[in-house]
This record gives sequence, structure tokens and C-alpha cells, in this order.
Amino acid sequence: MKLNLKRPLAFFDLETTGTSIGTDRVIEIAFIKLLPDGTEESKTWLINPQMPIPLETSLIHGFYDDDVKDAPVFKDVADEIAAFIIDADLAGYNSNKFDIPMLMEEFLRAGVAFDMDGRHFVDVQNIFHQMEQRTLKAAYRFYCDKDIINAHTAEADTRATMEVLLAQVERYANTEWEDKKGNKSIPVVNDVAALHEFTNLHRAVDFVGRMVYNDEGHEVFNFGKHKGKRVEDVYDAEPSYFAWIMNGDFPLYTKRKAEEIYRRWQQNRPAKPAKPADGATQNDQQKPKPEFNKPKKDFQKQNFRPHNQQPQHNKPFKKKEEPAAPVNEDMLQMLANKFKKG
Repeated sequence: MKLNLKRPLAFFDLETTGTSIGTDRVIEIAFIKLLPDGTEESKTWLINPQMPIPLETSLIHGFYDDDVKDAPVFKDVADEIAAFIIDADLAGYNSNKFDIPMLMEEFLRAGVAFDMDGRHFVDVQNIFHQMEQRTLKAAYRFYCDKDIINAHTAEADTRATMEVLLAQVERYANTEWEDKKGNKSIPVVNDVAALHEFTNLHRAVDFVGRMVYNDEGHEVFNFGKHKGKRVEDVYDAEPSYFAWIMNGDFPLYTKRKAEEIYRRWQQNRPAKPAKPADGATQNDQQKPKPEFNKPKKDFQKQNFRPHNQQPQHNKPFKKKEEPAAPVNEDMLQMLANKFKKG
């Protein structure tokens, strides 16, 4: 069957050095891009991860250090990859939790501004797990009645994923599904936007689900001591939590979304009152300033009089005493003559 597409839908799969979004790196990436006219374009890149590939990982996908030592690093092909899928929605198997956030980490490390806003993301695993609860190998056998040849190579897994989605859309065209709240619907339809809604039920803010949207559309933490709390409410109560996230071992895309919310929170929060000068407290600022030029209310009320009333003096005016003159010879002679015996 043919998918009803309004724009290209790029199926993709990654082979990596491990499963840690923040520290592991991409080794191989393959795309099959379905176009609205029914044609397809495919492209595969082998990439040097710039780190050793653990043996246990090599035993799964078959890539060893020698296989990628001469391959370009992701930064060298990042613009080419972004250009290939710039106009496309994305689809994969477990892609919402792993492939998309891993791809975004690589773009961010490479400094490529690949915008994820406005795209649809179809996670084939979510359809399968919610309808049948199995793995890709089982899904391919269940829906397509075939076994994957060269399993755990990016191209083989990508093509199997594409064929599974086509079979899922055909199989569940009129199948009713009931969610945990008892709501019934027919979610698997030939429409990418509808498949996006059905495969993104957890409504993750940052793909890996450290933050999710609640029923009101607000971002809430989905881990740790603040699980279930609105992100902005946590920033109000504990602003240092943002710094802890930015300095912690979180994926770069998680940090980007946390920073976007932080900036919005800063813009919307009420302005702080002006800082008191010279060490004064806010209570000091609210107190009325003393009026130093006015006399105290209880200071000799009897001395206050109307401005047109003359003062009444109860005591005679006392002349200021002059300092005594120094004693000289003339004064001594005068005293001698006064007390001279007759």
C-alpha cells in the first residue's frame, strides 16, 4: 500500500557505540525517504565515532574500530545529513526514545542548527508495543511474515521498519483501541499527523522524557525529587535546580529545552523590588522619613503662638556681662589711696 503523505517521511536507524544518549556516538546512519508521489530516496553514512567501540556492542551490530577508522566524523557530514531530511518528518523503531535524541545530540555537538519544531515523529515501536507488545524481529515476522536478513545493520533494520509500518496501517485500518482512561478510538490510520499523535502518547518535551507535558500543556519534570511538578514552579521554589541540570549528565537537547523554559520563566516572573541603598532593609524603605525641621509635638506647647501675636516676656532682659579688665598700676594706686589711713 501507499502512505498518504503531505511531505516526505524519512525512516531512519542508527548503529551506535552504546545506548547512552549523552556519551555514546553514532557509527552508522541510514535513511529511506518516502516522497508524497510514492517514490523513495535512500542514503547511508558510515561514521567514525571518535571513541573506541566496546566489544559487546561490536558483537551485536558487527562494526569494529578498524571498520570506521577511515570514515568521516559526524561533524564532516552533519550538513549533508541535515540537508537530506530538512523537509521531512521522521520515523523509526524506538526512534522517539533513542534514535531522534541521539541524532539531535550529534547535530548539537557539530554545531548544526537542525530545527525539530513542527515535524511529525512516528515511532513504529510504539504502535507495535501498544497493539501487540513485541520486538522489531517479531514485528517483522508478525506483520510481514518474513525474517530480517542481515539484522542489526542499519539499512536492513530501516527497511524492515518501513515495511512494518505499511503493514500496520493496513492491518489496523479499522481497529478500535482503548487507552488507560477508557477512551476508545481508531488511532492507526493512513495519516502521518495521526500516527504522530498515537506514537507520542507520553508527550515528551525533550524526547528522552526527563520532562513531559501534563494534561494542561505545561512542562513537568518526569524524574527525581520534583517528578510531577511544573518546571516553572520548581524554578520559582528552587532556582538553583536549573543550574544543577545544566551542569549535570543530561543530554544536550534536554538542557536546551530546560534553558528555553528558564528564559521564558525569567521573562514572565514579576520584577523584583528595587534593592535598598546603604544596607537599608525593605521595611526601612517603607517607613516614613523623619521631618527634621519640625519641632516635636510635646516640646513646650506654651511657647507656640500665632504668627501675628507678639511674644510675652515674663522676665526682665538681662544684659550680657562684659569680661573684667586686667589689673594695672593705676588701679593699684587707686586702691592704695582709698584704704590709706588718715
